[in-house]
Amino acid sequence: MIGRIHGTLLQKNPPQLLVDCQGVGYEIDVPMSTFYNLPAVGENVTLFTHLAIREDAHVLYGFGSLDERTLFRQLVRITGIGARIALALLSGLSVAEMAQAVALQDATRLTRIPGIGKKTAERLLLELKGKFDSASLTAAPSAVSNDSMTDIQNALLALGYSEKETLTAIKQIPADCNVSDGIKMALKTLSKA
Repeated sequence: MIGRIHGTLLQKNPPQLLVDCQGVGYEIDVPMSTFYNLPAVGENVTLFTHLAIREDAHVLYGFGSLDERTLFRQLVRITGIGARIALALLSGLSVAEMAQAVALQDATRLTRIPGIGKKTAERLLLELKGKFDSASLTAAPSAVSNDSMTDIQNALLALGYSEKETLTAIKQIPADCNVSDGIKMALKTLSKA
């Protein structure tokens, strides 16, 4: 099992990366939360990984933190939740936001993620109940943190907006907004400009 990759980031094509590790290029699928926090191409990167072996492929998934990888592994164990949906969940919600949604049994928050319907959201909440430790629950932010603003800014920069446009759009985001909603609001603001 490949548990961690450290090497030079060669390519970034969302949601896939190419990382050179001592002459071997690894293709790694990552959630957007990890993608937005990557260094520039040509710099060193370290990712925690999960190797999925299927009949038709060996797929390597990468994560910026152990918490993300742990949540991914919990999600893919749930019947009907594949790697694609697990990556979508991690792209739309941080581990802390997911822990908060599970603690509050907030299915509405999960249904905002593409590919997650009401029944799937309810099943996820039921299956994940009690799976988060108290540290995850206390870390769940209710307001936008500096890290969230950084994530929103990096997302907009990755979409091709200038730093000036990005900073202007971020000023319009209310303090009680999560990352995915913040990105949507910023994009609406930028489309009006």
